[in-house]
Amino acid sequence: MINIPTELLRTFVKTVDTGSFTRAAEAVGRTQSAVSLQIRRLEDLLDAQLFVRGSHRVRLTEQGTMLLEYGRRMLALNDEAVGSLFRPKVAGSVRLGAPHEYTASLLPVILGKFAQSHPKVMLEVTCDLSKNLLKRMDEGEFDLVVALHDGPDDSGGIKVLTEPLVWVTSQDHVRHEERPLSLVVAPPPCIYRNRVLLNLNRQAVPWQIAYTSSSYSGIIAAVRAGLGVTVLAESTVPDGVRRLGERDGFPEMGSLEVRLHTAAASSTPAVPSEAAERLSDYIATSLA
Repeated sequence: MINIPTELLRTFVKTVDTGSFTRAAEAVGRTQSAVSLQIRRLEDLLDAQLFVRGSHRVRLTEQGTMLLEYGRRMLALNDEAVGSLFRPKVAGSVRLGAPHEYTASLLPVILGKFAQSHPKVMLEVTCDLSKNLLKRMDEGEFDLVVALHDGPDDSGGIKVLTEPLVWVTSQDHVRHEERPLSLVVAPPPCIYRNRVLLNLNRQAVPWQIAYTSSSYSGIIAAVRAGLGVTVLAESTVPDGVRRLGERDGFPEMGSLEVRLHTAAASSTPAVPSEAAERLSDYIATSLA
């Protein structure tokens, strides 16, 4: 039985997240040559090439992409176990910004487990649209931001998740069969809203905005009540709604990237605290 050392996995994941062997070396406290040696040891251990050689930037092979998903999950479980047993003395406060749908669906469980492992860390969570959160982060309001990104040119942060987009409607109404199509959306600059209107216009589908809400709970309530249809990230689709697809006459909506931003990587001069770094790593591994 082959056992993968967690220090090799951590170096591998940091290399992918930071985008270079040099920045990974800084993150794990080793020299660049030591990081390269660790990656080579991991490849030899698994008899697999993890990175595309000769590329000017870090690019994963198919086997590397497969290991990345497992590696994040293994490190998350390792860190959770260590944190629960040793109760690290990390203290302080972390200001986290995240979209409404994630603070209502995925993040409560993740943050709950983090709080159990780090009881001396106070979390201050703020909900807003992704573009608003990133703007507010540049103004120094947050230590960490979980944000949605649309398109290959919309970069920045560390990618932790790719979210397919899903059309949803009420289980008890047939409003989705009417034209113009009634939409339930958030106000600008909502990324979902932009994607929905762009795709409907491209498909020449007549539409009207029937209900606008800036909160996830408000949008879900309106959809369940039959006011219209909306688009959600797949992992945030709740019970009590019906999914729609091409068979129902609704176009594919593609996917969005979920990226994690830290204050040190933004335009603010702040250096992330140890508490913020711990939470950043925990969210990244848990979402992945």
